[in-house]
Amino acid sequence: MSTYPHVKFVTSAAEAHQLAPDIGREVAFAGRSNSGKSTAINAITQRSGLARVSRTPGRTQLINFFELFPERRLVDLPGYGFAKVPERVRLHWLALMQHYFNVRESLVGLVLIVDSRRGLGEQDVAMLEWVLARDREAHILLSKSDKINRSDGQRVLKETLAACADTAVSAQLFSALSKQGTLQARDVMDRWLGFERREAGSGRAGQA
Repeated sequence: MSTYPHVKFVTSAAEAHQLAPDIGREVAFAGRSNSGKSTAINAITQRSGLARVSRTPGRTQLINFFELFPERRLVDLPGYGFAKVPERVRLHWLALMQHYFNVRESLVGLVLIVDSRRGLGEQDVAMLEWVLARDREAHILLSKSDKINRSDGQRVLKETLAACADTAVSAQLFSALSKQGTLQARDVMDRWLGFERREAGSGRAGQA
């Protein structure tokens, strides 16, 4: 059974005026194209078809809003990075996301998906800077951790936490395939949204 039995798609926004009503609380998910963002969303919500998964980078071209409970939303932001799209489209995505971060009062935190085999990139850091500039929370999911060995996983986690040492950003290893870190990630999102789960806590974010 889904952790969010009433989750539903609300709307997609290609332009600023199409954003969902700015009420309640929402958590945004962002990441480079092909970082595993859609797969992570599906694993955390336990809904395999909620966010569309594609092997083609740049498939998510809109800001997609999903309601978990009344006035509690998950927001799937467009992928960025090496997406094979025209430059004008990429610039439009950039402007739309900047606008989103600048105006959304309901935004309480950002879950940033980073491929554990790549580590933090410049654009990932820029996304963190946008959300931290608004004094919002941020949590990094080092995705696809099943594709690296344990020692490499601990190394990239340590490096990521060190890079964010001067901030309140937390991080964890995550694998949608092996389910590593799904409960921890869900707990972080639920805490930001003001939910109280019945499951036992999974420990401080950032711990292995």
